[in-house]
Amino acid sequence: MERKTTWQAYRQAVRALPRRLQQEALSLEEEEQSRAEELRLRVGWPMTVLLPEGERALGGAPVESRELDQLLEIASQASVHAVLDQLRRGYLTIEGGHRIGLCGTAAMESGEIRTLRTLSSASIRVARQIKGVCAPVLDGLCPGGRLADTLILSPPGQGKTTLLRDLIRAVSCGEGCHPQRVSLADERGEVAALYRGTPQLEVGPRTDVVEGCPKAQGLMLLLRAMNPQVLAVDEITAPEDVAALETAAGCGVTLLATAHGWNREDLERRPIYRAMLEKKLFRFCVQIKREDESRSYIVEELR
Repeated sequence: MERKTTWQAYRQAVRALPRRLQQEALSLEEEEQSRAEELRLRVGWPMTVLLPEGERALGGAPVESRELDQLLEIASQASVHAVLDQLRRGYLTIEGGHRIGLCGTAAMESGEIRTLRTLSSASIRVARQIKGVCAPVLDGLCPGGRLADTLILSPPGQGKTTLLRDLIRAVSCGEGCHPQRVSLADERGEVAALYRGTPQLEVGPRTDVVEGCPKAQGLMLLLRAMNPQVLAVDEITAPEDVAALETAAGCGVTLLATAHGWNREDLERRPIYRAMLEKKLFRFCVQIKREDESRSYIVEELR
């Protein structure tokens, strides 16, 4: 398994911070920098770091409102107006695929968020790619050398997106299977993390990405425009997502998706997912179990 970046990814993400907070963030030992998942900034409270074992204050002076404004100025490269579309969704993707989430007072227009003003908190999620994480399950998910319809299942924060990204990369590269064209509906930019049109996280040479639009619309756009062999999406959450996947399945496209849940029984208790299982859209379900920093996978055949 190749860990592309460790503390280097953390240090790249930290560049978005104002100088005082940069110095504070870099006071972490290198080993902790390599494990840090997020930095959290809340006005009136010291900055914190989120590690696998939990969230911890870094011990500096409380974050000031002006420092959140400086963060946005740095992250947008002094062009806040150019990132308004992302701000409406509450986050920015910066170079390296790192994601900055923002909270504050929403300015509304015609019932929709136009922008955020008077920022109150922010999170910087450190983007790290672990190549080879799909190796333990790849052979089992590719009978006959081609990926079968697969649903990745786990509670939040257990590694669904990491596994999804690596499966997309492997299938697109033909690593351990026949290479296939993959189309990815990346609504929140968490899988490929496009920055100026270029994926900041590797998703393979045969992968096409649309981001920034609702998943169902993105899936249908890709199905019509890109002639995919595999259609991928992160986090099925709504009936329209299931309907789009059902349409794609009827066109002979292989489905690759994630959903929140503990196990198959948990899915069957919820109407959206129960309908998806009844339609038999997926052949395999991969459950992720995480203990500390290690993960294990359980593959179940659904059909």
